[in-house]
Amino acid sequence: MEFQWYPGHMTKAKRQMQEDIKLIDLVIEVIDARCPISSRNPDINGLANGKLRLVLLNKSDLADKSVNQKWISYFKDQGFYCVELDSRDRKNMKGVQATLDVVCAAKFEKDRKRGIKNRPVRAMVVGIPNVGKSTFINSFAGKAVAKTGNKPGVTKGKQWIKLNKSVELLDTPGILWPKFEDNTVGLHLAFIGSINDAIIETRELAMELADFIKETYPGALAARYEVNEDLVNHEIITEIALKRNFLKKGSEPDFDKAASVLIDEFRNGSLGKISLERP
Repeated sequence: MEFQWYPGHMTKAKRQMQEDIKLIDLVIEVIDARCPISSRNPDINGLANGKLRLVLLNKSDLADKSVNQKWISYFKDQGFYCVELDSRDRKNMKGVQATLDVVCAAKFEKDRKRGIKNRPVRAMVVGIPNVGKSTFINSFAGKAVAKTGNKPGVTKGKQWIKLNKSVELLDTPGILWPKFEDNTVGLHLAFIGSINDAIIETRELAMELADFIKETYPGALAARYEVNEDLVNHEIITEIALKRNFLKKGSEPDFDKAASVLIDEFRNGSLGKISLERP
């Protein structure tokens, strides 16, 4: 099963970002803490070459905390600033602001020496669909300034947001890249909801997810659904349907409903804190 999704508006958005990057001091890259490699668009490194970089490990509250710390070390070793984040919680924004102050100190000093005063740092916020860019911006700004949604593709165009006297943010649409060379990347992006669910075979995705959780976080499925983890993937999902009383006419287990619930409950953290990738 392959997962590929690259709608036409993403090509246009990438071209616009290539133009806008000339105006930018800092690139803030929002990624999903559960799969930091899969949720990074490889095109961003080329686009942001020579710019200050800040990586936000968003949805870190849904990921394995010990793994989050390993990712922070990984990105710092790559020369990036990195902050763990739950963008829905405004208390997290103090850490982002403190890091921004450090990141931008050199720029302010450089401006001062050139006689430039009070020019705000211009930051471009980038990321793939559904990693929480707009939620982060709204939390950081303290008000609803960016459109949000729990499905990919809500932000269609760019928008400048003045946060305060020192920082201006440029929100950009979430863009993927034309082809995933590694099918695991597509699978992980489907798990977290960064690929349009309408093009995904939910049954297949749920069986892949059941296999991953059973192997990597043994006991999680049994704890949540009281199922026997010795069963194979489709049997586990059938058992979830029976345990939850998801039945069709004739008392037949509703496999599709159980599959959707498994995916949804992974995405919202009901299965526990699960990381799909490790450094």
